[in-house]
Formats: sequence, structure tokens, C-alpha cells
Amino acid sequence: MMEAARTSQEPPACPLCGAREAVALLARHRGRSFYRCGVCRLVFVPSAQHPTPAAARRRYDLHRNSPSDAGYCRFLGRLIAPLAERLAPGAEGLDFGSGPTPVLSRLLTERGFRMTLYDLHYASDRAALGRTYDFAVSCETLEHLAEPGKDLELLRRLVRPGGWLAIMTGLATAETDFTSWHYAADETHVCFFSRETLAWWFARRGLSAEFPGPNLCFVQVNTSPAVPARV
Repeated sequence: MMEAARTSQEPPACPLCGAREAVALLARHRGRSFYRCGVCRLVFVPSAQHPTPAAARRRYDLHRNSPSDAGYCRFLGRLIAPLAERLAPGAEGLDFGSGPTPVLSRLLTERGFRMTLYDLHYASDRAALGRTYDFAVSCETLEHLAEPGKDLELLRRLVRPGGWLAIMTGLATAETDFTSWHYAADETHVCFFSRETLAWWFARRGLSAEFPGPNLCFVQVNTSPAVPARV
């Protein structure tokens, strides 16, 4: 486990919980700084080092995900299988961050679920965010978000009571080395969650996070949170 490096500069505010005093520099690598929040334990890259929207779009355009790629479909199956067990037949879902080729939505549609797409770059009709759903999926998206707290809160509110929010993202551990982790090498990845971070965020909203598999977090949205929502 790396010890946090010291810096004389004022640390940036955590984009998840807003804390600043508890934020410390964790590592620097290839021109990027990785900070860890001592409150929610999120690791993040400061906004000044984020790629521009145009640069991020160029990176996303290189993705070659395809429904004919058996390996990629197996990868998505790690999310689909446990989620489908929790959903009623014909449930209506939102694919948040569907990407240039929405393979996940296609596979869920083939299982009988009704899907709506939303993606900032490829399916940006905000009408999709103006209604609610039986479930929402965020697959390999959370790590790209500049303001993950706002987007998680949005997703939570888009899921109907009793519905499910399913997240897939690379989860860091206390031993993760951000100078060698392949996930941290992608310049469009700017927020890095752990199980601890996700459990903390949802617990503050009266919700319980489940981790049904590697890099998976499922949350059932209830009707009356035990704890008032706080940022």
C-alpha cells in the first residue's frame, strides 16, 4: 500500500462528497495526480487534468464493442445474470452511459426487458432523464464522471421504489498501485471507487450496497430512506 505523498498546494475538493481538508495526494503518474479523500475514500484526478470533451469523445470513438464479440458479451453477462434474477419480466430500464455501441441494452432487450438509452456523447436526449424506470444500469461509466456525486444522485432518483441500480466499474482496493493499474492509465478515467466508497455513499441515503461479483455494485432503491439524503 502506498503512502500519500505530500504536497504544498491546497488539495482539490472531493468530487463525490465535497470534502477538502481530508484530501491528500496519493500518487503522480504520467502527468496525472491521484488524490484520495479521507472521508469517502474516493480516488480522483483533479478537474484541471481531465481530458476535454472533444478529446474524450475521440477516445470513446475508438471503442469497438460488438454484439458479435463473444468475450465482450461474456464480460457483460457478469452484470446481466445477477441483475436479471432481481427483475420482473418485461421490466423497464435505463442504460446510463450506453456508449457508441449499446451492446448491454441489446442483450437486456433480448432477455425481454425494455431499454432506454442515455449517453452524453451518443444518445444525449435528456428526455430519457425526465422519467423513472424499474432499473438503471451504469456499466463502465462511473469512472468517467467529473461530478459522480451528482450523477449517482440522479440515477438513484430515476429508479422507481423497489427498483434496482446496477453499477459496473473497476473497484480499487487499499493495495491498488495507481502507477501501474491499467484502469488508472486511461486518461478518460478520472474517478476510482472502492466497495468502501460505494457502501459509504449509499448508506448515507439509507440504502444498502450489495456486491454480487467482481467490480459490481447493486442497490435496491427503497421508498423511505432511514437516513435523510445528504451530500
